[in-house]
Amino acid sequence: MRVGLFLAYWPWFTPQEQVDLAVLGDELGLDSVWISEAWGQDAVSVLGLLAGKTERIGLGTGLMQIPARQPTATAMAAASLDVLSDGRFRLGLGLSGPQVSEGWYGTAFSRPLARTREYVEIVRLALARRTVAYDGAEWALPLPADAPGATGLGRPLKLLAKPVQARIPVYLGSIGPRAVEQTGAIADGWLPFLLNPEQPEVLLDPLRRGAEHAGRTLGELDIAPVVPVAVAASDAQARDLTRPWLAFYLGAMGAKDKNFYVELAARYGHGDAARRCQELFLDGDRAGAAGALTDELIDAATIATTPDRLAARVARYDAAGADTLVIVPCGDKEAVVRAVAEAVGETVASGAGADRAPGAR
Repeated sequence: MRVGLFLAYWPWFTPQEQVDLAVLGDELGLDSVWISEAWGQDAVSVLGLLAGKTERIGLGTGLMQIPARQPTATAMAAASLDVLSDGRFRLGLGLSGPQVSEGWYGTAFSRPLARTREYVEIVRLALARRTVAYDGAEWALPLPADAPGATGLGRPLKLLAKPVQARIPVYLGSIGPRAVEQTGAIADGWLPFLLNPEQPEVLLDPLRRGAEHAGRTLGELDIAPVVPVAVAASDAQARDLTRPWLAFYLGAMGAKDKNFYVELAARYGHGDAARRCQELFLDGDRAGAAGALTDELIDAATIATTPDRLAARVARYDAAGADTLVIVPCGDKEAVVRAVAEAVGETVASGAGADRAPGAR
């Protein structure tokens, strides 16, 4: 199992921390570093900076928001970052949720499966440097001459920039059952948040189903769960370091009746705690929301442990089917990155994870 770094966005990580931790990951020989975006810092600008600061480590968007850009604009950004990083770029995409799509971008959160599928098809068409002519239910390129306000002068174009990679891998961030199934069918990689290694079948079953329907196997996807990680003198102290992250996703990443993370927590059997956390967060009580998280919910969604048990906790993800463990370092971030790198080295050396858990590949 490989290790990646999820360095999110400001203010969770400062710009300097993003640079320093990416350089550290490069020096340690880690697999990848992922930059995200919400409604603040964008991912493309930061990755352009990191491309010039690192030499080997993979660089990915985790995730680039679909409603933020036309698919051809995303293809241009992907090609540019691939060239600037000398072929190290990975394109992670996600719809976000209705709160962000409609509140920040003014784009209706409708037909999410079709929008994602067509978006990926157009991006791949452009990155393959084929003339982009697409007539879908969600996008039409060029704009039809009879579209409102159209001049009729649009023509099919081909991407001028040439990516270094013959095929830039496309990752999707999805956790809803139907979205996960589609990910298994069309993506090169998967970046889920809240993958519980004790119940991997909740998410892996639809992923496998989608892959099989498309004539694929899970071995053709990079399963890369995003996991907050904290290491402290006690489990309780470590859990406290991960609470803000988990509370933010359960509380802020969605509306009261439409939060995919709360719904997933409920499928794991932690619905009461997740809904209470969301309720308090939406009421403005962030501390109370974090405090409402039970130990069981935190342990299902994070690695919050002591140094002596870190390797065993990491190995659970390997056994559950993860190919790349994308960690969100919490607390002493540099120390966590070094500790996980060492723990994964120990895991690989000991052969842990050779026997896959039920529901895994």
